[in-house]
Amino acid sequence: MAKSPLKNLVQGAFILTVAAFIAKVLSALYRVPLQNFVGDEGFYVYQQVYPFYGLAMTLALTGLPQFISKYVAEQDEGNEQEKVFAQLQTFIFWLSIFLWGLVWLGSPVIAYLMGDQALQPIIQVTSYTFLLIPPLTLYRGQLQGQFILVPTAISQVVEQFLRVGVILWAAIYFRFIGGWSVYRVSQVAMWGSFIGGLAAILILAVAHRRRSKWQIRWSWPTISAWPKKAVRRRFLIEGGLVSLYSGYLILFQLLDSFLLVNFLEKSGWSTTQARIEKGVFDRGQPLVQLGLVVALALSTGFLPMLTKYLQEKNAAAFLFSTKLYLRLTTTLGLAASFGLALVMPYMNYALFKDQAGNLVLSSFVFSVVLMAVIQGYQSVAQSKNRLMPAIRAAFIGLLLKGLATPLFVYWWHTLGASLATLVALVVTLLCLIKNESSSVNRFWYERAFGWRVMAALSVMVVSLLLFNQSIAWLYGPLKHRKMALLFALLGVLVGMSSLLFALLKFQVFTVREWLLLPFGKKILQKTRRKK
Repeated sequence: MAKSPLKNLVQGAFILTVAAFIAKVLSALYRVPLQNFVGDEGFYVYQQVYPFYGLAMTLALTGLPQFISKYVAEQDEGNEQEKVFAQLQTFIFWLSIFLWGLVWLGSPVIAYLMGDQALQPIIQVTSYTFLLIPPLTLYRGQLQGQFILVPTAISQVVEQFLRVGVILWAAIYFRFIGGWSVYRVSQVAMWGSFIGGLAAILILAVAHRRRSKWQIRWSWPTISAWPKKAVRRRFLIEGGLVSLYSGYLILFQLLDSFLLVNFLEKSGWSTTQARIEKGVFDRGQPLVQLGLVVALALSTGFLPMLTKYLQEKNAAAFLFSTKLYLRLTTTLGLAASFGLALVMPYMNYALFKDQAGNLVLSSFVFSVVLMAVIQGYQSVAQSKNRLMPAIRAAFIGLLLKGLATPLFVYWWHTLGASLATLVALVVTLLCLIKNESSSVNRFWYERAFGWRVMAALSVMVVSLLLFNQSIAWLYGPLKHRKMALLFALLGVLVGMSSLLFALLKFQVFTVREWLLLPFGKKILQKTRRKK
């Protein structure tokens, strides 16, 4: 029996979610061996330029394809869809040319503003990833608009594997063969990103030729095919909103690339030491990415459901799902942030060979909970089609980050950069909360959820503090990375077990909510058997 279209769609969405999860995990984990092989100074070089690649892929893989698939699907099938698609093709083509030219031609100025002219060749290589935006965006957008999701998932995973493979090969070559500078390693690593993008385009092109109802006609786009003002405005607002929040921390990272090293030097640090400290600060990026993986999976699963309830005008189901989504996001974000902060000494030593920057990294990981809840509120606003307040909130946060970082870094060095990020995220979140309805914001107070979740977190925090004290008393200072890794894993196990016990003990979630969660039914059954 043939599968129903709905079943194909659900399966495709699940595969796409799994692929995004794998890609995020790979994107976070490869930074650990990279730092181990090239050191903190080499890690600084790579992380200085990485935001440009991250922004290009955010545009190509999230915001723009999502807008195209939605907009094209709204048009009548046939000539109207092809006409609209041709207009968007022209707009995206010239947008990518503009971004490439801005970064490539501006690379001397960008490197100068970053305080390191040796970064210019790496920035120029990275600029070519902006030229991948049109084919990646248009192929993905058209396939997703026809509910063909599996090729998108495959291309995303292949792109990451190839990119990570080239990056690690370059790092291994530097470490064991030699002859390259840390700048050369990063230049080769960025070529790996371009190669991975080309492979993704090839996979999407083959899938498009075999499965799409109509083909993309690649030709030199002319201004006559320029979309109308209303379409351009909608493109920039709707596509821009998703891209903005998907790459929000990348934009913060880009600001740090311009500000952190320069103001460390102004506060009296030597150039070499400032760059090494920036590399230590950047250790927090993969940890935060891993912490946000679950939040990403939640938003991917809940956003279509929220939109569906709105379309059906089922206000009660929408409100219930929204508040459950925010409760889950808040709980998991808080648990991840406190857990990472408390096992940071073991994790830092195990992953990065020393305990440099423990305090800075322990504070920085609280951006996990802030970013997770921000993403939750943004998803709710997007489902309601309330876009401009969310965009304003994001720009206010970016402005505050840009203004606070120089002052905070001058006073508190890399800890200041971490605090500036947290303050900016808090303000962004407060703006989103202010623009949301009181019925949604009430999720924190209903059934005393706030007090219950804080009580559960207190149990987890006390358990981890006792665990840390026991390890320090029994084994003393850390001396081996394998032992540190074992303690980190044991700490995660202690944290998760104590949190789960406390969530059930303090009834943070209702039985109905547990039954809606993955493995929730099994957890309830096991606890009832024990009772």
